[in-house]
Amino acid sequence: MSKRTLGQSSLQVSPIAFGGNVFGWTLDEAQSFTMLDAIVDSGLDFIDTADMYSAWAPGHQGGESEAIIGKWLKRSGKRERIVLATKVGMEMGNGDKGLKAAYIQKAVEDSLKRLQTDYIDLYQAHQDDADTPLEETLGAFSRLIDQGKVRVIGASNYSGERLREAHQVAQRLGVPHYQSLQPHYNLHERKTYEEDLEPVVQELGIGVISYFSLASGFLTGKYRTRDDITGARARMVERYMDERGVTILSALDEVAAARDATPAQVALAWLIARPSITAPIASATSSRQLADLVAATRLHLSDDEVTMLNQASAY
Repeated sequence: MSKRTLGQSSLQVSPIAFGGNVFGWTLDEAQSFTMLDAIVDSGLDFIDTADMYSAWAPGHQGGESEAIIGKWLKRSGKRERIVLATKVGMEMGNGDKGLKAAYIQKAVEDSLKRLQTDYIDLYQAHQDDADTPLEETLGAFSRLIDQGKVRVIGASNYSGERLREAHQVAQRLGVPHYQSLQPHYNLHERKTYEEDLEPVVQELGIGVISYFSLASGFLTGKYRTRDDITGARARMVERYMDERGVTILSALDEVAAARDATPAQVALAWLIARPSITAPIASATSSRQLADLVAATRLHLSDDEVTMLNQASAY
């Protein structure tokens, strides 16, 4: 599988990142181990998680995903075969959150312990922290790189203005800057990224790993009517079930039929084809779904197909 460079860093990653929010949430430990082995065997090597996954689930406190990945790493010995990304800053369920220096240092130690590894390839600010100066946050990340605990840093859920400001602060301080951005972006959710964020990442040479790449499963075509919306992601899917969403699904169906593909493969291939996107993030809970992710990396859409999907999803 071909690799892509993340931003201006040394990280080479597969063109799809596997979303680790499913580990310990919709996949139990044994199922997660099986999936992780299958991910590596399939040629995908980029796994993204966060310290707070899956604090939202009843009875969970955060750290479940990292802990399962850590157990798998210890059992499998495959640490060198993956690019491991995690995040810090969102509510962990016990009041711990933010991007202050002391908290970042504590949080990375906790993540490393759960992940059972000495280093994190990509450590990301999960969301902006307006109450903490960027100087403090970037200084803390720089120290983690100096300590060898983190290789590269990235941001998630930043505005274009704050991303640019962070870049300027890093240059002024002479410390590493964010090499990646993790924004909400897919065929249905285009406006904010394309108008506010894309010009900044292209100007600054920042890699992009988009989340909700399949709109919580909506772009797979699984949900065709509101009656279809059930399960763990139901509340997230409802927002996409509108007239525009139906038009997008029709376009995905048309391209999928012509290319002997699935709507999910086409939706991910559209993202992969976007010049500013390094690797969309997508999850799978079955071998069939994982096969869709792998197939998407091999599906090269024509200019006409991209144009049709752009027009169907125009905002």
